[in-house]
Amino acid sequence: MKDRLGSEDVIWDLTDLYKDTGDDNIEKDTENIKGKIALFSTKYRKKLNVISPGEFLNAVIALEEIYQKISRIGSFAYLNFTTQSNNEQASAFLQRFEEISSQFQKELLFFELEWASLEDEAANLLLENLALGRYRHYLEKLRKYRPHQLIETEEKILAEISPVGAGNWNKLFEKVLSILKFGEAGRTQEEVLSDLYDPDRMIRIKSAKEFTEGLESQKHILTHIFNTILADKMIMDRLRRFPDWVSSMNLDNEIDEKIVTALVNAVKNRYDIPQRYYRLKKELLGYDELFDYDRYGPLPFSPEKKIPWDQGKEMVLKAYEDFSPVMMDIALNFFDGRWIHAPIMPGKRGGAFSDPVTPDVHPYVMTNYSGMNRDVQTLAHELGHGVHQYLAGRKQGYFNSRTPLVMAETASVFGEMLSFRSQLERAEGRDEKLSLLCNKLEEIFATVFRQVAMNRFEDAIHRERRSKGEMSAARFGELWIDTQKEMFGDSVTLTGDYSIWWSYVTHFLEAPGYVYAYAFGELLVLSLYKMFMEEGKSFVPRYLNLLASGGNGSPSQLLADFGVRLDDSGFWNDGLDIIDKMLKEVQELVAMKA
Repeated sequence: MKDRLGSEDVIWDLTDLYKDTGDDNIEKDTENIKGKIALFSTKYRKKLNVISPGEFLNAVIALEEIYQKISRIGSFAYLNFTTQSNNEQASAFLQRFEEISSQFQKELLFFELEWASLEDEAANLLLENLALGRYRHYLEKLRKYRPHQLIETEEKILAEISPVGAGNWNKLFEKVLSILKFGEAGRTQEEVLSDLYDPDRMIRIKSAKEFTEGLESQKHILTHIFNTILADKMIMDRLRRFPDWVSSMNLDNEIDEKIVTALVNAVKNRYDIPQRYYRLKKELLGYDELFDYDRYGPLPFSPEKKIPWDQGKEMVLKAYEDFSPVMMDIALNFFDGRWIHAPIMPGKRGGAFSDPVTPDVHPYVMTNYSGMNRDVQTLAHELGHGVHQYLAGRKQGYFNSRTPLVMAETASVFGEMLSFRSQLERAEGRDEKLSLLCNKLEEIFATVFRQVAMNRFEDAIHRERRSKGEMSAARFGELWIDTQKEMFGDSVTLTGDYSIWWSYVTHFLEAPGYVYAYAFGELLVLSLYKMFMEEGKSFVPRYLNLLASGGNGSPSQLLADFGVRLDDSGFWNDGLDIIDKMLKEVQELVAMKA
C-alpha cells in the first residue's frame, strides 16, 4: 500500500536530536545533567524562603535548562521506540532512560515542593519581580498543586518506583498492540482498521471480525493492563487527596469541573445529531439495518480513489497558505526537514501524534498514511499540533510551551477545518460536496460525540474499579456497549464483537480523563472558525498570537481576546448548532439529488 502512495521514504530524521542510541553525546549530556542537578541542589535547596527575587529568577532559568535537556533525550528515546516497538534494543534504551529520568526527577523534586509550600506573602514577593515575565504563570500554576503534594521523602519514593508504574504498563500495551497480527494475512492494526472504510460490506465485516479476534486473543493481557492502570490511578488520587478520578486532569487543564460538566451535558443533550445522520446514512446505503462495522463505509457517491502522499501534502499546504503564509512556511519545514514519519510498517505504533520535543530543536510528527481522505485530514491535524508547538516553543520557552490539553487540540482541529473547507470550495458537483460534508460530519462525530461517550465509559470504569474492585473483560464490555449505545440510540446496531473494542483505546491508559479535550477543542474551533469567516484576515494575527502564547495562561485567559466564556453553556450549544447546520446542509443536498 505504501509503495503505491509514495510515502515509503517519508521517514523522520532523528539526528537533530542524536545520531542513534549509541551516540556518545547521550552519555555526555546525561553526565552534564547530573552535574547541573547537583549544583542546582547545592545552591537552592532550603533557600527559597530567603532567596532574592533576582536569584530566584536565575534558579527558574537554570531549572528550565535542566528539564529541557532531560526532555530532549526522553523524546529521542520515545520517538526511536514508536516506529520499532518490536526492537528489543529500542525498548531497552527507552526503559533505561526512563529509569535515569526518574532519578533526575527525584533529585529535583525539592524545588516544586519548597516553592508550593512557601507562605503566600513570601511567594508573592518573588512573583512581583517583573523580570520573571513568561515564568509567572508557570510558577503560579505550580502553587495550585500544593494541596495534592506529599512530603519530599514520599515524593522521592513515588519517583523511584515510577519506571515500573503506569508508564511501564503503557509500554507493554503499546508492545502488545504493535506486534499483534490480524487475520490470515498477518496485517497491522492500521491496515485492518483501514478496511472499515471499504465500500464492500463483506470486506468491512471481515475486517471487523479479524480485529475483534486479534483483540480477543490478547484479552487477558489487555484487561489486566487496564485494571492495573485504573488501580494505579485510584491509589495516586487517594495519596494526593484528589476528590474525583478526573480532578487531576481538570487541574492540569486549568479548568473548573463545572466547565467539563457543562460540556459533557451539552454534547449528550445533542446525541440526536449523530443519530439522525446514521439513520440517513442507512437509507443512502440502502440497508435495512446499520451495524457498527458500517459506520465508516463510504456512501455510494463517494470517490474511491486513493490520495498519493505528494497530493495530500500539497492539499494541506495549500489550505494552510490560504489562511496564513506563516503557517504554511512552518508546516513546510516538517516535510523539507524530514520531521515526519508517514508509512505504515510492522512494529510501528498505530494512530498519529506530534511530539513537541524541546524548543531548542523542533517537533516531530508521526502518521500512518494509507491514502484515504481521512489521512489527509489527520496530516492537517498533526501539522496543526506541530505549528502550535513550534510557535509556542520559540515564544514561550520550555516551561510554558506545553499548553493545557484542552487547548492543545485548538490548532490541530483548526488545521483540519482549513483543509476541509479548502477541499469543499474546490468540490466539483453535488456528489463531491456531499461526500466531503458527510466525511467531515463523521470526523466531527468521532471527535465530539464519540469522545464524550468514551468519557462516560471512562467515568464508569474508574468509579466501578474504585467501588467494586477488579473488573472482568465482560464487565468492561458491558459498560462500553452501554455508553456507546446511549450515543447511537437505535440508529446503529452494535454487535457482540464490538464489546471488546474498548481495549485498544490508548488514551484511556496514557492520559486518564483526556478524551473530553477533543470535544472541547472541536467545539471551540467551530466557534473560532465562524469568527474567522465573519472577520476575515484581521482574525489571523490574533489566532497566531493565541498559538504563540502556548501555555502562558489558563484557557479562559488565553481565549479572553476572542470573547469566549467557557462557563457559559450557550457557548457549547453554539458549536453544536454549527454541526446541526452542517447535517441540515447534507439533508438538503440529498433531497436535491432525489
